[in-house]
Amino acid sequence: MSTSKQLLNSAQVASFVAHGSLRLDAVVPPEMNEQAIGVFDAGIPEVPFGTPVDKAFPEGSFARRLIELPAVAGALESLVGPGPTVDHHFVHVREPHGGEAQPLHADAVIDIRPDAFDVQLMYYPQDVTTEMGGTLSVPGSHLRRTNESDTGRYQNLRGQTRLTCPAGTVVLLHHGIWHGGRRNDSDILRYMFKIRFNPTVPQVRLWDTSDLDDPAVARELSRTFPWYEPATGRLEVYNRVRLWRALTGDDTFDIDYWATRVANRPTLRSHA
Repeated sequence: MSTSKQLLNSAQVASFVAHGSLRLDAVVPPEMNEQAIGVFDAGIPEVPFGTPVDKAFPEGSFARRLIELPAVAGALESLVGPGPTVDHHFVHVREPHGGEAQPLHADAVIDIRPDAFDVQLMYYPQDVTTEMGGTLSVPGSHLRRTNESDTGRYQNLRGQTRLTCPAGTVVLLHHGIWHGGRRNDSDILRYMFKIRFNPTVPQVRLWDTSDLDDPAVARELSRTFPWYEPATGRLEVYNRVRLWRALTGDDTFDIDYWATRVANRPTLRSHA
């Protein structure tokens, strides 16, 4: 993907690691938003799992132009790297006053990778109002591993977000985040276009790392969310530390000594 290199900085990547999402409001220009619904109604050809981007979306196609927008391309490169493959894509449509709320779920049914992740792009070509439903997600849930709809019996969690946004908004999600589409109670047909990207390079220092030592990084990684219980919230911070170590290649990074304490193996040292 060509890009003018609007790469994310370290604090933004740390925020993604903490939240499990990155929101880019109104980054798609109005003329593309106006084209989008016609393109979606006509259909975007399916591609086999793992198809390179340039094969999945030919040059000049709507999807290719979408992911080559500088802000989108820079964010994707910062998170999954250059040359990702397309896992799958889908246009989600909700009829006016139709549909049911999806159970809360994670898409990563068997995915337990601690050092890599896929990114799901969600594009909203219209203004999304509360009445239109939007996508519900639970910030900070992406590293709490579940088997797809294990969370489906939960109707509401403290701190969950129900997306409302201006037209042209793109949201990038960690593949493990708990989410669900909401019922559309408006008079407007609602569209959302999703693409899942698989990395093809190690996800190590892919962003602008000039602020890697900024205190904002540790503050973002230490963030808590309302659904956490005091003790179990520590597990999420620990999991973030593990992911941050993998993303930076720095095995010494820690918050409050948690990962260092867990990594302590005196037996291994005594046999060295």
